[in-house]
Amino acid sequence: MSVLNHQIVWARDAETSARFLADMLGFEPPVKLGHFVMVQVSPDITFDFMTTDRDITAQHYAFLVSEEEFDVIIGRVRECALEYWADPKHQDASNINRLDDGRGVYFNDPSGHELEIITRPYGSGGLDAEHVNPLLMEELAASGKLPDLS
Repeated sequence: MSVLNHQIVWARDAETSARFLADMLGFEPPVKLGHFVMVQVSPDITFDFMTTDRDITAQHYAFLVSEEEFDVIIGRVRECALEYWADPKHQDASNINRLDDGRGVYFNDPSGHELEIITRPYGSGGLDAEHVNPLLMEELAASGKLPDLS
């Protein structure tokens, strides 16, 4: 069985970006190894930040967190006066989404990568959720399996 081991994350300043991720999400402090600054994001996976002068294509990294962790993280985001959004298109500023009857929010790291924290996996609320994930509705509609709600 294959297991993801690490993800290289390009950054303007590897140390700054690694420290930002660790501080915001409550991970252990980054560890420098050669030209990488590594953050352990799960028992098996590190984000290995690497400084570059090349153009950086912003990536999206989503983290599933507990309700308690969400409260702490969104508190840090607000304390740092960072912009945050309820949606990935950054149109619903300073709000939190309630998809799947959980909570979710998006904010950017110093190099422009989008970080997302969610308390429920996408689609996990099913059709019985008060706040049904629109992706689930789109998938059901496309497959012709959308239930008759009348």
